[in-house]
Amino acid sequence: MSLEPCEETAEHSALLKLLSALFYAGSSFLITVVNKTVLTTFRFPSYLCLGIGQMITTVIVLYAAKKSKTVQFQDFDKNVLLKIFPLPLLYVGNHVTGLASTKKLSLPMFTVLRKFTILMTMMLEAYILRKTFPKRLVYSVVTIVFGAMIAASSDLAFDVEAYTFILLNDAFTAASGVYTKKKLGDKVGFPVP
Repeated sequence: MSLEPCEETAEHSALLKLLSALFYAGSSFLITVVNKTVLTTFRFPSYLCLGIGQMITTVIVLYAAKKSKTVQFQDFDKNVLLKIFPLPLLYVGNHVTGLASTKKLSLPMFTVLRKFTILMTMMLEAYILRKTFPKRLVYSVVTIVFGAMIAASSDLAFDVEAYTFILLNDAFTAASGVYTKKKLGDKVGFPVP
């Protein structure tokens, strides 16, 4: 009898995690499709204006949610900005280059070239966090990147500017993830390997 509530809690927690992951994946996919539609089908002229508009909207929605006590977070403090630096710059770089590459590349090619983020993240984790990886994992990532290179080699609409934007987007995404891990490790007091 005493095991039933524990099992229900574990199942509930696992279901919640699964639903959260599915919601995140669906939201991410829809954001990409909507941005692609706005930038190409509706021929929105500036990915920079779209990005700034999305950032302003995010701030307004978060502020309204805080005022309605839906979410809680501390008020702006410049000390926090200094503690989390360079994450804000990496976010802006990631956002702008992501929108630029979404506008200039087809969605399949965009998805293929995003695979380089995995390799870049591994390299930055090895360099910044001094993390080591099992050879099996390294071989798997190299295989993924090799497959992405083969897929990209058949791109008939090759555009140097688009490829530059997507590779910069990969680099910003990788750096953002690694520096977030580093900052969280520093904050929580966990030793960064």
